[in-house]
Amino acid sequence: MAIAAQTPDILGERQSGQDVRTQNVMACQAVANIVKSSLGPVGLDKMLVDDIGDVTITNDGATILKMLEVEHPAAKVLVELAELQDREVGDGTTSVVIIAAELLKRANDLVRNKIHPTSIISGYRLAMREACKYVDEKLAVKVEKLGKDSLINCAKTSMSSKLIGSDSDFFANLVVEAVQAVKMTNARGEVKYPIKGINILKAHGKSARDSYLLKGYALNTGRAAQGMPMRVAPARIACLDFNLQKTKMQMGVQVLVTDPRELEKIRQREADMTKERIEKLLKAGANVVLTAKGIDDMALKYFVEAGAIAVRRVRKEDLRHVAKATGATVVSTFADMEGEETFDPSLLGHADEVVEEHVADDDVIMIKGTKTTSGVSLILRGANDFMLDEMDRALHDALCIVKRTLESTTVVAGGGAVEAALSVYLENLATTLGSREQLAIAEFAESLLIIPKVLAVNAAKDATELVARLRAYHHTAQTKADKKNLSSMGLDLVKGTVRNNLEAGVIEPAMSKVKIIQFATEAAITILRIDDMIKLVKDESQNEED
Repeated sequence: MAIAAQTPDILGERQSGQDVRTQNVMACQAVANIVKSSLGPVGLDKMLVDDIGDVTITNDGATILKMLEVEHPAAKVLVELAELQDREVGDGTTSVVIIAAELLKRANDLVRNKIHPTSIISGYRLAMREACKYVDEKLAVKVEKLGKDSLINCAKTSMSSKLIGSDSDFFANLVVEAVQAVKMTNARGEVKYPIKGINILKAHGKSARDSYLLKGYALNTGRAAQGMPMRVAPARIACLDFNLQKTKMQMGVQVLVTDPRELEKIRQREADMTKERIEKLLKAGANVVLTAKGIDDMALKYFVEAGAIAVRRVRKEDLRHVAKATGATVVSTFADMEGEETFDPSLLGHADEVVEEHVADDDVIMIKGTKTTSGVSLILRGANDFMLDEMDRALHDALCIVKRTLESTTVVAGGGAVEAALSVYLENLATTLGSREQLAIAEFAESLLIIPKVLAVNAAKDATELVARLRAYHHTAQTKADKKNLSSMGLDLVKGTVRNNLEAGVIEPAMSKVKIIQFATEAAITILRIDDMIKLVKDESQNEED
């Protein structure tokens, strides 16, 4: 007796097998194709217009993908991948997406040729481990060998593809100075470069080359009242996260007053409470008060009389950075001050001086000579908002790259050199394996060449010929003794030739390349493992029964 196989009724659409894989790969290719043309020193920019008509002009991969409202679930993996790369390294977001999409495309071709995804995944994993090992052992060069110039060159390489590429000499020096200014040693003796201590202020007018570096942390607001002093030294700073306004009764509190004089007493007490709180602050020695909320006129009067600087509506982020740099504690509630006779002076931060300066058309408060970590501010000048925003994004990438170079101390040649070297190395490795992984590793090797190919295409050069020449150099370097340092050969995209990029100063942190390979492989594997997609639909009939 035959028993009919019971398949459960799935509420929704179900796609499985090759259909899903092809769909996922196509979605990822579509995302990669959007950012592909923005790669490299001659990459083009994208104009993104959001639903309310705000325009962003950029060629920063992470920004482009963040603003695209991607709906396809597999393509979302690539968007998250770009965000992860941005968080971990700060640059290389475009490259990581392009490599991940290429790995997927080639894996899909292998699956079509009846190779099981599990074999491809183990091959990709092996290739990734070998590639990272090869970068660390053979291609990476210690920064000490190259000196301070290497930091400037790293910053220039990162900026070369951005709007400020033409002024990269000028900006690279600014960036390296800014990162070195925030150097600190933590409790464990590790040297760190907290680039959050670098505040970037954007001011309209003048040209990009009029941007400059200010020693001190700048707040993009002026004093709360004109009667306050312009300069306070030495500064003792209170960081508050509450309103300094006339105390009002809590919601839901009812007071029955029979005599009008009683009402006047209540009003008077409200005013006195505010005065007491401000006096506590001033008694503790605070002569600079920063608050994230408001300060009313009555409170300002007391600060003006005491000769203190008060600043209201400071951004929370700035408040945290100032507190960290000056050793202050952000006080977030009056409860810390209630009941005690005094405001604890240990909550105050210390700085050499706090000054109000005039930058462009705005007043800014400068906090100089901070106690714990030194802060610096980059004042950017430019023609309009689009340009200033893009300069900000370019400098963020460059600052991250210089920080990574200083912390990891190893660099590699840029311009497709690493990808070409790895491609040749992995191809040779694949031929030594006698298992199915051989094919996957060979495809992995082929996928890495997408970077030099795209670089050449974006530069309007003959990609096929350039990549072939590049591979020939790397093949020679790996099969014969590499006396001329051929493993640093990369593309010169201005002249359309192959050159030694280590000597030409086109360099990137080794860590950036390693992370790109790791993240791209992991993302490709995640999507490759999917063989079933079920879109669930709400069951209407059950709702009706309820």
